Amino acid sequence: MAKTLEQSFERLEEIIAQMEKSDTTLDASFKMYQEGMKLVESCNNQLDKVEKQIIVLNDDGEQDDE
Repeated sequence: MAKTLEQSFERLEEIIAQMEKSDTTLDASFKMYQEGMKLVESCNNQLDKVEKQIIVLNDDGEQDDE
Protein backbone atom coordinates (compact mmCIF):
# COMPACT_ATOMS: atom_id res chain seq x y z
CA MET A 1 0.00 0.00 0.00
CA ALA A 2 1.30 3.45 -0.90
CA LYS A 3 2.29 5.73 1.91
CA THR A 4 0.71 9.11 2.42
CA LEU A 5 2.91 12.18 2.15
CA GLU A 6 2.82 12.50 5.91
CA GLN A 7 3.92 8.90 6.40
CA SER A 8 6.71 9.33 3.88
CA PHE A 9 7.97 12.51 5.54
CA GLU A 10 7.85 10.81 8.94
CA ARG A 11 9.88 7.88 7.62
CA LEU A 12 12.38 10.27 6.02
CA GLU A 13 12.87 11.96 9.39
CA GLU A 14 13.47 8.55 10.99
CA ILE A 15 16.02 7.67 8.32
CA ILE A 16 17.87 10.96 8.79
CA ALA A 17 17.98 10.51 12.56
CA GLN A 18 19.33 6.97 12.20
CA MET A 19 21.94 7.99 9.62
CA GLU A 20 23.19 10.77 11.90
CA LYS A 21 24.03 8.26 14.63
CA SER A 22 27.74 7.51 14.80
CA ASP A 23 27.19 3.77 15.26
CA THR A 24 25.36 3.33 11.93
CA THR A 25 27.40 1.21 9.54
CA LEU A 26 28.21 2.33 6.03
CA ASP A 27 26.18 -0.55 4.60
CA ALA A 28 23.14 0.34 6.72
CA SER A 29 23.52 4.01 5.80
CA PHE A 30 23.60 3.15 2.10
CA LYS A 31 20.44 1.03 2.38
CA MET A 32 18.67 3.82 4.25
CA TYR A 33 19.87 6.33 1.64
CA GLN A 34 18.35 4.19 -1.11
CA GLU A 35 15.06 3.93 0.79
CA GLY A 36 15.09 7.68 1.38
CA MET A 37 15.64 8.44 -2.29
CA LYS A 38 12.69 6.22 -3.22
CA LEU A 39 10.55 8.04 -0.66
CA VAL A 40 11.63 11.43 -2.03
CA GLU A 41 10.70 10.32 -5.55
CA SER A 42 7.32 9.09 -4.31
CA CYS A 43 6.70 12.38 -2.51
CA ASN A 44 7.59 14.36 -5.62
CA ASN A 45 5.22 12.26 -7.73
CA GLN A 46 2.40 12.70 -5.23
CA LEU A 47 2.97 16.46 -5.06
CA ASP A 48 3.05 16.70 -8.86
CA LYS A 49 -0.26 14.84 -9.05
CA VAL A 50 -1.89 17.14 -6.51
CA GLU A 51 -0.49 20.21 -8.23
CA LYS A 52 -2.01 19.10 -11.55
CA GLN A 53 -5.39 18.63 -9.86
CA ILE A 54 -5.42 22.15 -8.48
CA ILE A 55 -7.07 24.28 -11.12
CA VAL A 56 -8.27 27.77 -10.46
CA LEU A 57 -11.72 28.13 -11.94
CA ASN A 58 -13.59 31.31 -12.64
CA ASP A 59 -17.33 31.74 -12.01
CA ASP A 60 -18.26 30.02 -15.31
CA GLY A 61 -16.32 26.88 -14.44
CA GLU A 62 -13.65 27.71 -16.99
CA GLN A 63 -9.95 27.62 -16.26
CA ASP A 64 -8.74 30.98 -15.05
CA ASP A 65 -5.83 32.36 -17.11
CA GLU A 66 -4.20 34.07 -14.13
